[in-house]
Amino acid sequence: MSTALIILGAGKGTRMQSDLPKVLHKIAGAPMLVHAMKAGQSIDPDRMIVVAGHGAELVEAAAKDYNPEVDVVQQAEQLGTGHAVEQAKELLSEYDGDVIVLYGDTPFISPETLQAIATARETADLVVLGFDAADPGRYGRLVTEGDALLKIVEFKDASEAELAITLCNSGVMSAKASDLFEMISKIDNNNASGEYYLTDCVEIAVASGKSATVVRCDEAETLGVNSRAQLADAEALFQKRARAELIENGVTLLAPDTVFLSYDTYIGCDAVIEQNIVFGTDVTVESGATIRAFSHLEGCHVSRGAIVGPYARLRPGAELAEDVRIGNFVEVKNAILGEGSKVNHLSYIGDAEIGQKTNIGAGTITCNYDGVMKHKTHIGDNAFIGSNTMLVAPVSIGNDAMTGSGSVITKDVPDGDLALSRAPQENKTGLARKLVDLLKKKKAKRDQEKS
Repeated sequence: MSTALIILGAGKGTRMQSDLPKVLHKIAGAPMLVHAMKAGQSIDPDRMIVVAGHGAELVEAAAKDYNPEVDVVQQAEQLGTGHAVEQAKELLSEYDGDVIVLYGDTPFISPETLQAIATARETADLVVLGFDAADPGRYGRLVTEGDALLKIVEFKDASEAELAITLCNSGVMSAKASDLFEMISKIDNNNASGEYYLTDCVEIAVASGKSATVVRCDEAETLGVNSRAQLADAEALFQKRARAELIENGVTLLAPDTVFLSYDTYIGCDAVIEQNIVFGTDVTVESGATIRAFSHLEGCHVSRGAIVGPYARLRPGAELAEDVRIGNFVEVKNAILGEGSKVNHLSYIGDAEIGQKTNIGAGTITCNYDGVMKHKTHIGDNAFIGSNTMLVAPVSIGNDAMTGSGSVITKDVPDGDLALSRAPQENKTGLARKLVDLLKKKKAKRDQEKS
């Protein structure tokens, strides 16, 4: 059966104490909404619709940045979850498949759980995702009889007997599109909050002779984020899961709790990740690479056998070929380094292309910015860049070429040439001692005047 997704993301999130829409607060470098979209994408839906409200323009921009084909509709007034889902009715008026309703602030639904929901829809008209809560608290309760779901009772409206139930509602629901919108049309707001609850669909379905059932999942999958504290808890949960998955897949983490990953971090087997590493978004580390302690990576690609760090920073556009060495206090941005090249110490390589087996000496800087525009530096194969060389872009250094230490290079260097650009050194006999004596006398006079 084909499936469409409706992801609810209209809430302001008052408890977040933020002007930012709740679903745009980030976990592992991505808005919660993107986590929900990524989870939904795993079942290859026919359509994906996001319902936005507070900060709708920002929500739409984030949604389309992740998936340009997503549809975004607005819920001008937040009148409840049933009302929110109804905003997608027009877009799905001709749709003959199933709908799964997800939530932008519930980011951890697994692909396996979504598949279980889709499978359950083969035998039930309405499927609700539930979980057995250790502390049911203010969750809605699922009232069942055998495998049949009879109704969902919101906490505010539950009796004492219903509050004793531990099977709780996640909010996730699935039905045939036409059935779902027909049920929604029958919802009223005669409840403690005066809202149109999507959960009322269960009783409406049962009353009309349709079948309803529950798919169960682990409680952690249904974690909703409504406050900064819960956001921190969600971040910790993501990191714990992601680290465990890397270890299971053959990655060595020397101190797992000190490694922070993004939602899209990819690390190949037999890679070694040392202590206190931060992976920003869009990072790929191939098998057999080593990332050494206290390094920060974002928007970069590290090939097999490369070693990065310690104390290195790779910024967006950094592309390291196999067996590249990036050492301590080196920053690389928008630069390609060829196989076997080395930048071992205290250097900045930005907007550059470096060939194979080239050595970049300590303190080298590619001077890529003239105050208005960025310019590129090209360095060939087997070149040797002397320590403390300033490469003033745009400039090219040829294959097998060298620069002398302390040079400021402003012109291209042909293949095999040595470039030197220094002021001539001149030694003044005895002047150092004379200068020190003069300075000491000045200091003594100043100290005497102060006293």
